[in-house]
Amino acid sequence: DNNPDKEGNIRDYSNVEQLVVLANLEGTNTELIREGLSQPDRLKKLNATAISQVKSLLDNPSVKKLAEKGAD
Repeated sequence: DNNPDKEGNIRDYSNVEQLVVLANLEGTNTELIREGLSQPDRLKKLNATAISQVKSLLDNPSVKKLAEKGAD
């Protein structure tokens, strides 16, 4: 809804860091569902996890190299 002009999958417009975080969040969400957490509680946890992971990945030199290699 935030990008009505873009069609297709969110992954088509994501950078390396976002793709890594998205994959991790999918697995984490599955675990939280198994634990019986409500959607609002899962959203809070997933949001905090996403913020933390993005910050870590943006500062990670290995991820920066991977992103640069993918741009070639």
